[in-house]
Amino acid sequence: MVTTDPIPRFPAGFLWGVSTSAHQIEGAVDEREPSVWDVFTAEPGTVRDGSTAAVACDHVHRHREDVGLLAGLGVDAYRFSVSWPRVRRAGGLDFYDRLVDDLLAAEVRPVPTLFHWDLPADLDWLERDTAEQFAAHVARVVARLGDRVTKWITLNEPAEHTLLGHALGVHAPGRSLLFDALPVAHHQLLAHGLAVRALRAAGASDIGIANSHGPTWPASDDEADVAAADFYDTLLNRLFADPLLLGRYPEGIGELMPGDVEADLKVIAEPIDWYGINYYAPTRVGAPQGAEIEFGGVRMPAELPFSVREIEGHSVTDFGWPVVPEALTELLALFRERYGDRLPPLIITENGCAYDGVHDTDRVTYLDGHVRALHRAVEAGVDVRGYFVWSLLDNFEWAEGYGRRFGLVHVDFDTQRRTPKASYDWYRALLRQQHGCRRGA
Repeated sequence: MVTTDPIPRFPAGFLWGVSTSAHQIEGAVDEREPSVWDVFTAEPGTVRDGSTAAVACDHVHRHREDVGLLAGLGVDAYRFSVSWPRVRRAGGLDFYDRLVDDLLAAEVRPVPTLFHWDLPADLDWLERDTAEQFAAHVARVVARLGDRVTKWITLNEPAEHTLLGHALGVHAPGRSLLFDALPVAHHQLLAHGLAVRALRAAGASDIGIANSHGPTWPASDDEADVAAADFYDTLLNRLFADPLLLGRYPEGIGELMPGDVEADLKVIAEPIDWYGINYYAPTRVGAPQGAEIEFGGVRMPAELPFSVREIEGHSVTDFGWPVVPEALTELLALFRERYGDRLPPLIITENGCAYDGVHDTDRVTYLDGHVRALHRAVEAGVDVRGYFVWSLLDNFEWAEGYGRRFGLVHVDFDTQRRTPKASYDWYRALLRQQHGCRRGA
């Protein structure tokens, strides 16, 4: 439950925000080219409730209302994503022009993510050329918006896009390649490095990435469980952080990647100004159990060299994810220990939870606990410079459709009516306290 003690003040200049992504909220599908998610959701059985994101929150046509919600909330920054399929359509960048202008008029800093899973349908991350095409997309976006946008994010969660979309087949594009999906990871990381170069060439000097991470806990002290947890940690954490921060893949991984890996790593490891972490929960991992299991809505094949186990003794969200705020402190300390002086300043680019209802006291409890856990990491000396809640709006939650609500604002998807939740009010009060009442309505 939420403590009555005020949350301690974060350092001056700490960036407070909320996040969304284009495919999950924008709608206006006829005003852009198709993405891999449009193709995927057109197939029966791919989305739990049979829905698509054709309308979603209709944000393209209602963005001014949503900017008003941001202004009322009092956030410093809004992390959104730029739809590559929309930018490809003539006039597609006009929408982002308007959005950026309206955000700045509301004194909300725009923080665009340049790829958030909605790959144009005719492209494929198995192909190296997609990384080159992404760099060209980035150059086009920064040429249009770079006179007003200063803070950029290259990619969102390449780990999940690789694992869920290409290894396990439960997300777009729906491939079940298992470890043959590793080239997808490499090409996304290469795309990141090429994007950094394109942004630098345009004069950008505040660049990061949003990678998902969480502590991996062995199911027991048994040697097989510890080895399985180490492997899982390598696959979901180090595979996507080591190349960026250390300029090398974890042992045994580089030789599995395509192309001239050593040359590519020089591009992948282009210096960034900060490192974004999306955190939701830790994972408990043990040795394979010889049977297919379902965890968090994802079927895990029996042939994987690990098995994901339940974490007992903690409440869970509507997604079934355990609520463990202290694991965020643990994760940030681990990153400082693991990467030392190679670790740039950190920003929590996503943190949130799925709960139903407008009187969402469980979400308030979750966010309160995690903000306090973040402050404990800052007190311990971890250089964290921002925190973004996922998400501003209830939205299209990928393969779950509209059945999982992460928003601070409730959306009635039949009427598009927006209703701020109790968590919106809680976050607004927190921001007033942190800002000394200088922002917010």
